[in-house]
Amino acid sequence: MSLFSGAASIAGYAERTARLVPGLADMHKMSGLLLAERAPSDGTILVLGAGGGVELKAFARMQPDWRFLGVDPSADMLEKAQEHLGPLGARVSLLEGYIQDAPERQFDGAACLLTLHFLDREERLKTLSGLRQRLKPGAAFVSVHHSFPTDPAGKDRWLARYAAFSTLSGTSRSLTENGMAAMKERLPVLTPEQDADLLRQAGFVDVETFYTAFTFRGWVATAG
Repeated sequence: MSLFSGAASIAGYAERTARLVPGLADMHKMSGLLLAERAPSDGTILVLGAGGGVELKAFARMQPDWRFLGVDPSADMLEKAQEHLGPLGARVSLLEGYIQDAPERQFDGAACLLTLHFLDREERLKTLSGLRQRLKPGAAFVSVHHSFPTDPAGKDRWLARYAAFSTLSGTSRSLTENGMAAMKERLPVLTPEQDADLLRQAGFVDVETFYTAFTFRGWVATAG
């Protein structure tokens, strides 16, 4: 079952995300630029965890001839994506499911933003491997998600900093406290070193960090 289903979960998703992820719009621009380093001007890009359509819209605006496949397990979020894309949706195909449901064709690039932190290590590796199998050799892959030290002191320190940012961005203190408690107890966060190692295990090379924002990290890697 998807974590994002029903009106209550998807209402205001884009606005909440923009408040909670430092520099979200610029992170999308950077991701698009990194994909464009290796994708042709008429390339096809796979976006995993595409519900809501925020990154799809950003990429489509940057590259007028790219086409996209957006994959997400939530039908409600995909409906929101279609609405958010507007006329740009003519270049986007949306698929309800997971990476194993995506066609086994070779895409010119892929992105998975704000998604992998929901998966435990085993599922994360399977997902990354599935993404690698669907990319042309040499294609770029961009990934961003929560990734921070997991020792007790490090986890508390970084979650406190993220909580302070969330409150400063307009989230109520009670919602912030509940969100941080849920992250601490339920989110299978890995360290940045572990996340980079999983990318290499999945068959990616030239793994580089391009985005760091409190509890978030972003990597660009090449399909080996």
